[in-house]
Amino acid sequence: MPPRAMWTGQLRLSLVSFGVRMYAATESGARVSMNQLHRGCHQRLKNQLTCPIHGPVERDDVVKGYEYEKDTYVIIDPEDLEAIRLQANHTIDLKTFVKADAIGPLYVDSPYFLGPDGPVAEEAFRVIREAMRATNTIGIGTLIMSARERIVSVQPEGKGFLLNTLRYATEVRSSDGLFDDVKEAKPDAEQLQLAETIIKGKVDEFQPNLFEDHYRTAFLDVVKAKIKGQKPVIVEETETPTTYNFIDALKRSVEEAGIGEGKKNGKKPAKKPAAKSAGAEGKKSKTKRA
Repeated sequence: MPPRAMWTGQLRLSLVSFGVRMYAATESGARVSMNQLHRGCHQRLKNQLTCPIHGPVERDDVVKGYEYEKDTYVIIDPEDLEAIRLQANHTIDLKTFVKADAIGPLYVDSPYFLGPDGPVAEEAFRVIREAMRATNTIGIGTLIMSARERIVSVQPEGKGFLLNTLRYATEVRSSDGLFDDVKEAKPDAEQLQLAETIIKGKVDEFQPNLFEDHYRTAFLDVVKAKIKGQKPVIVEETETPTTYNFIDALKRSVEEAGIGEGKKNGKKPAKKPAAKSAGAEGKKSKTKRA
């Protein structure tokens, strides 16, 4: 049974529309978070608003301001925000389509799942999903969330859709000037070939379940140990040496990955003969002496 939908509305494409349900695609509860406590009594501390001139202030004396120049603010009243508040129309309006690889990762913000809103919507849901899959396209549209209009992308994901909220162009920084100090030099041919060999030997399907949040695991171990009154044992990770020979490191990486000429030719490298045990050697010697 699917979880409770966080949003219900319509997905509209031209004159076609059908009901959809939106679900959270990420789990924020898995992240490590801590609270601030008073050292003496371990009570949780509350945030206190303080004015640098008048000291602590009450919530009723707080107003919102927008800094349009350095240390210069314009006061924004609740009436001002209400005047520009967008009314939710509960519609994801797909306005255009782009190729599946057209959206750069810098623009992707938060992911959500979309499913059909009941059996009545399933037929149209499947038709649009498979049409997008056949054309290898992603739908781009708008959605009002929390009184703000967001750009969203919609793409097939299994039996449903994956919706991503996107950043506006004004929210994305340009990389101009960041890499001006990087020299335009042609890489060494041998080093480049070795690096390509390492990468090709490690190409695989994306399997995020193979990766573990080691910090979270170690943190929870510390918590469990302290609850039991034990001293936590922290295993330090081996550090990479500050200086090393780059070409030697490439060659060793190829060797350790088992990527050699045998693999290039489609042949597995020959196995080394198993070492003979001391017992077997002793028996052989006794047979010779006999």
